Amino acid sequence: PLFSLAAYLGALSTVEPSGWLGAALCLIAIFLPSLFLIGGVLPFWERLRSQAAMQRSMLGINAAVLGLLLAAFFHPVWSSSIHGAQDFTIAAVAFLLLVFWKIPPWLVVGLTSLVCGLLAQIGP
Repeated sequence: PLFSLAAYLGALSTVEPSGWLGAALCLIAIFLPSLFLIGGVLPFWERLRSQAAMQRSMLGINAAVLGLLLAAFFHPVWSSSIHGAQDFTIAAVAFLLLVFWKIPPWLVVGLTSLVCGLLAQIGP
């Protein structure tokens, strides 16, 4: 979303360049630092990942990223959408459809939207 927002803001900018050129410039500008970082580290990556200190660091970084993702999932996603047993059941069934039955995500979104629409018509 952040990259899309950067392109959108570049397109809407009142300072030149704007429009398509501004969108492209902002999109390039937001991707460029990570591209430089990857390009700078990649030649040394095999040697770095074989070091014990780097392996321990990567374990800590992975744990921190997982914690951030879980925190971002809980608030605002979980806290704003799961309000009771009915919401939890719909989310759990959607998860099972995605993970265990390998139903395409677009179909799961459509089915959950349909179910939620029908339940809204029925009422509480």
